[in-house]
Parts: sequence; C-alpha cells; structure tokens
Amino acid sequence: MSPPHPPAAGGHVGGFAATVRTDRWWAGPALTVAVFATFIVYTTWAAFQGQHYFADPYLSPFYSPVLFTELSAPGSAPLAHAWFGEWPAWWPAFLPVSPALFILVFPGSFRFTCYYYRKAYYRSVGGSPPGCGVGPLPKHKYQGEATLFLFQNLHRFALYFALLFIPLLYWDAFQAFFRQGEFGVGLGSIVLLVNASLLAGYTFGCHSLRHLVGGREDCMSCGKNTVTLGVWKKVSWFNARHMAFAWFSLFWVMLTDVYVRLVSMGVITDPNTWN
Repeated sequence: MSPPHPPAAGGHVGGFAATVRTDRWWAGPALTVAVFATFIVYTTWAAFQGQHYFADPYLSPFYSPVLFTELSAPGSAPLAHAWFGEWPAWWPAFLPVSPALFILVFPGSFRFTCYYYRKAYYRSVGGSPPGCGVGPLPKHKYQGEATLFLFQNLHRFALYFALLFIPLLYWDAFQAFFRQGEFGVGLGSIVLLVNASLLAGYTFGCHSLRHLVGGREDCMSCGKNTVTLGVWKKVSWFNARHMAFAWFSLFWVMLTDVYVRLVSMGVITDPNTWN
C-alpha cells in the first residue's frame, strides 16, 4: 500500500506536520508556544501597570533600573531609587505612566533575537519544521534572516545592553539584603539573587559573546593569549548550558516580578529577619 504523501528528500513524509513518528512529538512545540505566550502576555501586562513593582527593599527586575518614578502610584519606587527623579512633565499623556517602558525594550530585544530562542520559536510558532522528521509549513523562497527578519542581526548590539544590566541586577540583589540600612535576609532577597545569577548565566552563554571573546582567534590553543583562552573556556561552559539558562531565567524573572508584586500588594507576606 502506497503512503498517503510522497516522501520528501531524506525519506520524510511530505505535508505540514506529516510524519511517521508515533511519539508525542507535538508536546515540545506546544509547551514552547504556551510558555512564550504566557511570558509575553504577563510581561506586557506588568510593564503597563506602573505600580506595585517595589516592596522595600525589593525591586522588580522588569523595572530596573528606575529612571523616573511616579510617587503617587501605589507600590512605586521611592525617589532615592530613581536616577532622574520624579516623572517628567514631557511624558505623552496617551502613554501609561510606567518606568518599565524605558527598560524592557533592551532585555526584550536581547531575548527575541537570541540564537537559541530563534530556533525555539521558528520551529514551534513558525513550523519550520515543528519537529525532527516532521513536515514543515509549505516552503517559500529562502532569504535567510533578511527583509522581514533583518532585525535579527541586531542581536550582537542587544548583547552590549544586556551585559550592562547584569551588574545593575546584582546591585538590586545586594540592596535586597538591607532594609533602611539594616542587614537582613528575606525570601525576596534570595529570589532576587537567584534571578540575577540566572540572567547572568544566560547572558554569559550568549553565542555572540563567545564569538566576541574568542571567535576572532585562528587558534585558541596555541598559547599566545592565555587570558583570552581562559575567558573563552568559561564563556563556552555557559554556552553549553545556554538552553537551560534561557528557560530557567525566563521563568524566574517572571516569578520575581510576581513575588515583588504580591508582597507590595499585601497578598503575601515576605518571610524575613527584619520583622
């Protein structure tokens, strides 16, 4: 009996999502879509709130660093945390008053153009292909990452901004151990410290960073530049775990904002040594 679709090159069955696989190959792409959708919807919602992003001494990473603060908003950062003071009068009235709108474009650009995430959403959302040995969407003329996806080439520049955020997030984590000048430890302190570390691991494993620190060398083991080789090896360790850091940091940064928001709203109580 002949197969329902003629085999494509390599022996695969032709047609979108057509396959001879009998396992639940669709579970991975479906989970990827669900996680991405949840993160995008929640992050967009949280960015437009402009309130309950600060619960002394915890600052949500979605709002860090705070450039301007609106003191009348509940759960907003105090004036001492704002780099440039109170909310500017020139801000357009049709836009929400939210410090996150100054910030999220940078980490958002870094994640969206990330080499690993491209593979994940090209396959799961774009069906290109949705799984190994599974038929892709009808093929179009291949143009690489040009025209519509030309912006993907900006990833190396987004990396520079992402690197600047790492010390800022660690500073937030450091401040999370001090309330009104008194040292202490709260669950939020640990949450923020883990968040900074996961984001650092994700950023340090970036393929562009690995190329930046060592990709220009013709021979990495020739002994001419031991410092470069050492840094390249360390970045390569993170790079080998880039997928794990990408998913854990994505989940944890959202969890961190949720935690700070719930504490600020009084929904939950932060267990700590100050009380």
